[in-house]
Amino acid sequence: MHTEKKHIWGTLDPFYESGAVLGRKVANARFMDFLLQADPFDEYHFFLQSDVSARAQRETLERMAPKIAARGGFSVMDRRELPSMMASVDYHCFHQSDCMTLQPHLARLRNARSKRIFPITGVTHSLSYADYGRLFLQHLWPGATPRDCIVSTSAAGVAAVENHLDSLRDGYGLSDMPGPCVHRIPLGIDPQTFEPGSSRSDDPCSILVFGRISHYSKMDLLPLMRAMHRLFSDGLDPASVRLVLAGWVEDNDDYTPVLKELAANIGLELVIHARPSESEKTAIFQEADIFVSIADNPQETFGITVVEAGAFGLPAVVSDYDGYKDLVEQGLTGLRVPVIGPATTEEADIMAPFTFDNHYHLLLAQQTAVEIPALAKALGRLIADPDLRRSMGNAARERVCERFSWPFVIEQYVALWDELNRRPVNEAALRHIPHPGQVRFARVFGHYPTRRLTPDMVLTAGRTGQGLYRGRDFPLLYAGLERVIDPEVLKHMVFLARKNVTVAEMVKRLARLDPPLAEGRAEYHVLWALKHDILELTASD
Repeated sequence: MHTEKKHIWGTLDPFYESGAVLGRKVANARFMDFLLQADPFDEYHFFLQSDVSARAQRETLERMAPKIAARGGFSVMDRRELPSMMASVDYHCFHQSDCMTLQPHLARLRNARSKRIFPITGVTHSLSYADYGRLFLQHLWPGATPRDCIVSTSAAGVAAVENHLDSLRDGYGLSDMPGPCVHRIPLGIDPQTFEPGSSRSDDPCSILVFGRISHYSKMDLLPLMRAMHRLFSDGLDPASVRLVLAGWVEDNDDYTPVLKELAANIGLELVIHARPSESEKTAIFQEADIFVSIADNPQETFGITVVEAGAFGLPAVVSDYDGYKDLVEQGLTGLRVPVIGPATTEEADIMAPFTFDNHYHLLLAQQTAVEIPALAKALGRLIADPDLRRSMGNAARERVCERFSWPFVIEQYVALWDELNRRPVNEAALRHIPHPGQVRFARVFGHYPTRRLTPDMVLTAGRTGQGLYRGRDFPLLYAGLERVIDPEVLKHMVFLARKNVTVAEMVKRLARLDPPLAEGRAEYHVLWALKHDILELTASD
């Protein structure tokens, strides 16, 4: 009887995280919401680090996708189950909510233990942190395959990842070292949750900046103030426009007072909404006429607020920078303002390992210039033309709904996983390639013991082992070892050791069990049995 193969999706991450609301967390949670809504897989396996996180994940999944839970489509397991599950389950793919942590090490485990070399993908978020050179380096190793993929959210992000990898290859002499492929899939939104405002007035024209109000980790807004001052000097009536800043503001922030003072000096009406709620955010967007985001900081990779502004039917004036190049279609959904960047960043390069993130990001941002004359011209054009604002806003919403909705994003992921599965790999050649970033404990610390286990050592049953065989004793397993040590295998080992047997023969015989014991796990059983007097070496050894 033919049984159709199950499609099983796996991950080491919960995707649903508690704690402070961050863009990364929101994006990961929405990805999971819409993956489960599309439900393209038969089962979803989560391997988490603790019972507490596993329990919370089960409750969340049952609440978010009760139909999948009802059919038994979720399995939430301890990460220590990974080797046995990979050996027994034919996974379609694994996907990580961040490519910076465990993706290459998961590939090493897959290569060694899995039934098949399935795709492993991980997504990028910010790409500009100083320790990312070290983290990207772990992706370059002989066991990387064409089925391993880093997903970046923008074309600029794809190029940044490739530049990271190329720089590491050049610097470490790894010109021929394989690494993962890089593929672009954007972040998404649910357009149904964004309703354009219906009662916008044309006077005054409301210009909105929404996001983190920070000159060192998002964008410097002083050029926007200078552009507005330029417009006023050229004859624009200050009463015809107001600037609204909304989003995250740090406690005891000294940046917003500077903005307030400068706005007052040039006669610009400035409204600041600090940390608005979701309902307040909606009202703020619906009351706006133009959205502005002049990112100048490499910490920004995509620009979800630009997509949200488009969903609200707003035209955007943005810097021609990072992922914004993908999001605003010049002259159709908004206007992109030219940016001049540095030819060298040596000061930030050298100092970044020694300083806080905000220190070197500020250094980088302050040598990235959004052209103020072009910014003033773009703003003036939209301020003066309500019909153009409306036509661009309508085009922006249509484009967002078509290209940046979460269902369309999930379709792209599913297509990517299918395509990666079709790429050829030499599975046999990958099985025994160690990852250079992993500590090989036996190699590093092998000189600590008196001697190492060798195939020619001769084993016999120990006193405790004899008692175990007769049912008069039993093994004592510490918590966590139940996934490694099998008491039934121990009994079989004692039976084999009634007569002297070499380690090589013992390992060979254990490989014939049903299920068979892999060589490494068999040797672990031998050493554990020696440690606990279940086996002992003969006098000659």
